[in-house]
Amino acid sequence: MKVSDHILQRLREWEVEHVFAYAGDGINGLLAAWGRADDKPKFVQARHEEMAAFEAVGYAKFSGKVGVCAATSGPGAIHLLNGLYDAKLDHVPVVALVGQTNRSAMGGSYQQEVDLASLFKDVASDFCETATVPEQLPNLIDRAIRTAYARRSVTAVIIPADVQELDYTPPKHAFKMVPSSMGVGRYAPVPADADVERAAEVLNAGEKVAVLVGQGARGARAEVERAADVLGAGVAKALLGKDVLADDLPYVTGAIGLLGTRPSWELMRDCDTLLMIGSSFPYTQFMPELDQARAVQIDIDPHMIGLRYPFEVNLVGDARETLRRLLPRLHRKQDRTWREKVEKDVARWWEVMQRRAAVSADPVNPEYVVHALDGRLPDDAIITADSGSAANWYARHLRLRGRMRGSLSGTLATMGPGVPYAIGAKFAHPDRPAIALVGDGAMQMNGMMELVTAAKYQHEWSDRRLVVAVLNNGDLNQVTWEMRAMSGAPQFEPSQAIPDLPYADIARSIGLDGVRVEKPKHVEEAWDRALAADGPFVIDFRTDPAVPPIPPHAEWEQIEAAAAAVLQGDSDTPSVLKQGIKAKVQEFLPGTRHRRDRPGAGPDDSAPDGG
Repeated sequence: MKVSDHILQRLREWEVEHVFAYAGDGINGLLAAWGRADDKPKFVQARHEEMAAFEAVGYAKFSGKVGVCAATSGPGAIHLLNGLYDAKLDHVPVVALVGQTNRSAMGGSYQQEVDLASLFKDVASDFCETATVPEQLPNLIDRAIRTAYARRSVTAVIIPADVQELDYTPPKHAFKMVPSSMGVGRYAPVPADADVERAAEVLNAGEKVAVLVGQGARGARAEVERAADVLGAGVAKALLGKDVLADDLPYVTGAIGLLGTRPSWELMRDCDTLLMIGSSFPYTQFMPELDQARAVQIDIDPHMIGLRYPFEVNLVGDARETLRRLLPRLHRKQDRTWREKVEKDVARWWEVMQRRAAVSADPVNPEYVVHALDGRLPDDAIITADSGSAANWYARHLRLRGRMRGSLSGTLATMGPGVPYAIGAKFAHPDRPAIALVGDGAMQMNGMMELVTAAKYQHEWSDRRLVVAVLNNGDLNQVTWEMRAMSGAPQFEPSQAIPDLPYADIARSIGLDGVRVEKPKHVEEAWDRALAADGPFVIDFRTDPAVPPIPPHAEWEQIEAAAAAVLQGDSDTPSVLKQGIKAKVQEFLPGTRHRRDRPGAGPDDSAPDGG
């Protein structure tokens, strides 16, 4: 048995079923071992190492298991970094197996020799080690996987090419040998009773309680619902926690932050007490004023406790077990006025969203595209969103409910993970449909080539549905709007304008299916066709770049400031002003719905204004 054989055997013993990777001579020994091991764990060939890392992140996010990726030395290792940083910042367990030049060449400025220990020392700061002799194994593999699980982070094992080819010799019962064992012990830490009592006192004293949940609360859905009921609270969600609670609960205000909803902003603006569970939401300006609310935080990681707000009580513990200890100490709020206000705000918001989706645009309103998907989502759908304006519509228009899952690049907010996340999700759950919402910028950056990966592996998925919806507006739209609203600058076309590509035709050219949509009346038909397809399907939605991703707290003054920037010379001045006004005015219309505000209704091609 070679070292490379032993590494794959140890991965199998850890129940690793997939390794997302790209070949290179720095891992030739491992590739040969894969051949001897009958491709177990399965080598999933991405088109680029960065995509392999993203697929490992998507797999880990949606499976709850460690994601594993592999790459060759030098350029392959470098390419992994962006996906690995995405995992690190979103607290996702991922292990990177990386080749290196032969030990005899190290330090000799050899071809593709990079100081990998230095390169990975930040992204894999919890554990990054180089195998130099066979006896270091299996300890390196065990510690890498165990640490990734325990710290919910990235670890790396660097394996020189010649070490991969050595005969495997296990560690001996001897001095300076380090034997190892399998497994991660199950545990659910809980805070001290005295701290729980103090937290209950704070929450019981509040009259207007707001709850903010993140991905750390995912295993505590029932307990969060009970706490919200007892406290008469509204619940906002960080984007990574979008699938923690169902969006059809009347007190769930939706996403918080720049990409969030107005009810979430109002919830934080008006509350007198805050309970934050399993989140490190970074934007303090969207939380209560610093002297406004008494606050309690629950987080399993002591390193992340006490961040973002002056919390009065910090509870270090597992969200579910901590809430189970906290709930018996909470007193049910008899006055439900606050809860009623929250539910009224939420109902009003969804009316506004229906109206915003019904606003006419040229050629198609992107809000309508995503709003039309909302009611069509399969009960077990997995939805991914790329960074950019697509993330706005994912955050505001899609109501995740039941078993639905969703994610995006939360903290790194990098472009490019939408399609590879969805591919990783398909390997995690081959029996469930996946839907990726991506902008044309992200699609051109790397999403198109990962369609090749989807085409290659689709026959291995029992449910072959993987829908890629491209919001094709010819513009790097999120940055364009940030320039207008934050920098007071008009669109700079040389940096923002991108080519219009035939994404559906490209999909068909590699054996997939797709359709281009250029009129609102074809939007729903396209979604129906894609969700009924027996294989990956690309929808090329030609959307209007002038539709603004208006922040939930935007007032008329801010709209006017953006308009002033546009008037300085923006190439799309009339459309931008028109769409901005039409979108914002929906918030000020009376609550009665007209025909085109019904759920599922969309813009009428013949309508002169669409609301």
